[in-house]
Amino acid sequence: MTATSSDVLREVGPRLRELRKKSGHTLAALAEITGISVSTLSRLESGQRKATLELLLPLARAHRVPLDELVGAPPVGDPRVQQQPIHRHGMTFLPLTRQIGSPQAFKIIIPAGPVQVPEPKTHEGYEWIFVLSGRVRLVLGDHDLLLAQGEAAEFDTRTPHWFGSANGEPVEFLSIFGRQGERMHVRARPKKAA
Repeated sequence: MTATSSDVLREVGPRLRELRKKSGHTLAALAEITGISVSTLSRLESGQRKATLELLLPLARAHRVPLDELVGAPPVGDPRVQQQPIHRHGMTFLPLTRQIGSPQAFKIIIPAGPVQVPEPKTHEGYEWIFVLSGRVRLVLGDHDLLLAQGEAAEFDTRTPHWFGSANGEPVEFLSIFGRQGERMHVRARPKKAA
């Protein structure tokens, strides 16, 4: 069962009273320090007054506690993304985002191997890629592009597309995929004629 914001605000009153008593302040002394009236402080502590940010900020400063502690906010979880590699089509995809849905970010690793024959596919969405190392061949509709380290491209994935190593050497790049991705500038140069 999760606590609602009104539950959290109800718990603020007893917490405020406990902090005030621990510091040895009377309501009158705390009112003088914070500029909040004695009656408002009393109603906050008893839960008869809604705790607003304008009231909580001076109280947090007076008690020298973070606002999160004052309202009993839950601790922030571990922000690190646990990378569970996905192996598909001879590539390794390392998820860089935790949330299911859109947008999703991946580090994609293509190992050294024979140069693949492009097989363009389409699907809903929008993709942005940024090359970390190696050279990526991007076939996008009628375009056949080479992207070197530091170059980026973006495209609507409803356009037939395919990417792979340009020369059989290992490649690493970042990919951000979303249903309605933010549009960025394409920085790629056309593949040189052989």
